Amino acid sequence: MSKLYIIPTPIGNLRDITLRAIDVLKEVDEILCEDTRTSSRLFREYGIDKPLKPFHLNNEHKVVSRLVERLKAGVSMALVSDAGTPAISDPGYLIIRECLKEDVPIEVLPGPVAFIPALLYSGFPCEKFRYEGFLPHKKGRMTRINEIVDSATTTVLYESPHRLVKFLRALEEAAGPERKVSVSREITKIYEETIRGSVSEVAAHFEEHGVKGEFVVCVEGKS
Repeated sequence: MSKLYIIPTPIGNLRDITLRAIDVLKEVDEILCEDTRTSSRLFREYGIDKPLKPFHLNNEHKVVSRLVERLKAGVSMALVSDAGTPAISDPGYLIIRECLKEDVPIEVLPGPVAFIPALLYSGFPCEKFRYEGFLPHKKGRMTRINEIVDSATTTVLYESPHRLVKFLRALEEAAGPERKVSVSREITKIYEETIRGSVSEVAAHFEEHGVKGEFVVCVEGKS
């Protein structure tokens, strides 16, 4: 029986990968990738030449059992996502759960995850916080927003560019215009920035300047 390694990858800057992660990726038999084309760019940078297998939201239910059987047969694998830590708002949970169920060893390496830098950039209390991932697109969305509004702790969530302003305006309506927020975009990339202020100010900023990139939103807890 071999082992499944959970390997975080850079969220933007290709230098944000650990030496240990590179070593493991060079040693395993196969690498499971969310998008093999995206991962190939990173692997070329570090001379990693291993068979790449697709593992993403559209196929994970279908292939998990087969992959676990291969692990039990002695094939070693690494799981990576397009960016950041697998299973954190990315595929990975199902195969981890199945490996644990079947007593297949797993090893999780530490590494990049976008919401931690965003939380620190916000300046909000972070000794305790709630992580929401991506909110539902429709059903249950306002319920989650109302829970965020009522939370006494900082909330961190991911939001897509075409929903960011809509989310901020919904938050403004539910919490009032003065609730403080911090929105970070393109973390570790060339155009990285963080906009802080009241929810009304931040919403107005993105309405005026446009919305491009990948976003992490931090909402200050209810006082």
